[in-house]
Amino acid sequence: MKIISELKKLKVGKVTSKVELRKYTTYRLNEKALGLVYPDSVESLIKLLNYLKDNNIKHKIIGNGSNLIFTKYYEGILIKLTELKSINITDNIIKVESGYNLIKLSYDAANMGLSGLEFASGIPGTVGGAIYMNAGAYKSDMGYIVSEVKLLDPDLNIITMYNKELDFHYRTSFLMKNKDYICLEATLKLENKNKQEILDLMEDRKKRRLETQPLDKPCAGSVFRNPENDSAWRLIEQLGYKGKSINDAKVSEKHANFIINTGKARGKDIINLINEIKEKVNKEYGIDLKLEQEIVE
Repeated sequence: MKIISELKKLKVGKVTSKVELRKYTTYRLNEKALGLVYPDSVESLIKLLNYLKDNNIKHKIIGNGSNLIFTKYYEGILIKLTELKSINITDNIIKVESGYNLIKLSYDAANMGLSGLEFASGIPGTVGGAIYMNAGAYKSDMGYIVSEVKLLDPDLNIITMYNKELDFHYRTSFLMKNKDYICLEATLKLENKNKQEILDLMEDRKKRRLETQPLDKPCAGSVFRNPENDSAWRLIEQLGYKGKSINDAKVSEKHANFIINTGKARGKDIINLINEIKEKVNKEYGIDLKLEQEIVE
């Protein structure tokens, strides 16, 4: 395939073709993509993006695929930033590249007696993905700890943006609203606390997650954002939707705001189930549920 062979000639990192997305999304969806590139440096990423833009090739940045729903064959190049994973910790300040695993980072911080990332110990994404959607849990999120980020702007210049400019709000940020900007590195400011107390809290929350969430099944976390002063799971459960399925996409019987893949679910199965739930909740309660996950077409 010409595009793939040209990408390999660029020598910007590992290149694979005919990608099975079940290996790269936590939903384990039965979809495919034209190609996937792992840039091995920021310079390689810029070189890759210049080539893709110059040749008008469709592309998308992904992290761990933990919040994505692919609905069909992706006729373009996916760019996975997990090779950008350098980290430096000085006192209570962490500088970390966007491809670093978020759960690992939360434990790195805990083991150094640094508090502020406990909420992230169960979020299976990357630092960049977490900042992009302002990932959070337990009434905290990335917006509380990010002091600044290095970004690629739409012209592929490296710039710095600070917390107030990043427009962090519930499950959204400047990056989500401006998708041509790419997170390269983040500076996080944490607090010094007792290491064992931090680890005990994380362990307690881990036990509760395992008891209440279907983490043993392919899923992508919470499907909908919680409406103001309410819970999406409560509305869905009250409608009797626990266990409701469309083909192999199923509303978890453990947690109504999770959809799981019970076998060979397609992206369209999940979307059809999502749309049905949205319609029922709107009709019954007059609430327009907002999707927390991202649909990729």
